[in-house]
Amino acid sequence: MSKVKLPTPLPVQQYARCVDDSRRPADYIGDWPTAQQVYPVRVLPNARTRQPQVHVLGFYAERPYGAFAPHRFEMVAQVWLN
Repeated sequence: MSKVKLPTPLPVQQYARCVDDSRRPADYIGDWPTAQQVYPVRVLPNARTRQPQVHVLGFYAERPYGAFAPHRFEMVAQVWLN
């Protein structure tokens, strides 16, 4: 039996409030969060730097990449799914 464990996401749904909607990049194409709005999110590590990034579920982003820095959001709830 192999001791290698495949990464599996936890069965949770996270929600976060946007606290910083400033400094939108000029070349950004896609949805941008609005301050004080609560969004369903998923926090994943960056593939290259391994730093956490916030992905807003349901947002469309063409470029540069549809992930946001964690300082822009404040986690407000985490719901365990059955």
